Amino acid sequence: MGQQQSGEGTATDRVAHIQEQWRRERPDLDTSPVGVIGRLHRLAAHLTGELVPVYRRFGLGEGDFDVLASLRRAGQPYELAPGDLARHTMVTTGGMTKRLDRLEEAGLVTRRAATGDRRGRVVALTERGRALVDDAIAAHLANERRILEALSPADRDDLERILTAWLARYEG
Repeated sequence: MGQQQSGEGTATDRVAHIQEQWRRERPDLDTSPVGVIGRLHRLAAHLTGELVPVYRRFGLGEGDFDVLASLRRAGQPYELAPGDLARHTMVTTGGMTKRLDRLEEAGLVTRRAATGDRRGRVVALTERGRALVDDAIAAHLANERRILEALSPADRDDLERILTAWLARYEG
C-alpha cells in the first residue's frame, strides 16, 4: 500500500524518500521527526479517505456524522446545547450553526429553547436522526475494524497506548 522499492532493495515510502532528499541536501539536519510526523499526517489523509465514503452512504458528511454521534452518545434524551456540541466535535460555534441548519433541514435534529433559559438553545436528535446514526455507527465501526486488520492485535494495542499517551500531552 503506497510502498516502493529503493535502490538498496529495502521497502520505503514517500516519507523515507523525502528524508533521503533532505539528508542529501542538508546532512546537518536530523530528519527523524519527519519519519513520525510526516507518516502520521499522510496516514490521517488516507484514513479520512477510507472513512468518508461510509458517511456518504448515509447521506452525511464527516462533520454531520460527528454531530449526530455526539448527540447519540449523550444518552436519553439525546440532546445537548450547541456550545457543548461544538466542544464535543471541535467545531466553531459558527460552523456548528451551519451544520445544524443542514441537519435540521434534513429532519435529523431539532432545536428548541432550553428549559428555564429563554436565551439558551438545545439540539436534539429526532427519531429519524437516531435511527440513521445507529445504522451509520454500526457501518463506521465495521469499516474501522476492516482498516485495522492491517495491524496485528499486539500492534493495535501498542499503537493505541502510544497515541493515548501522546494525545494526553495535548488534551490531558
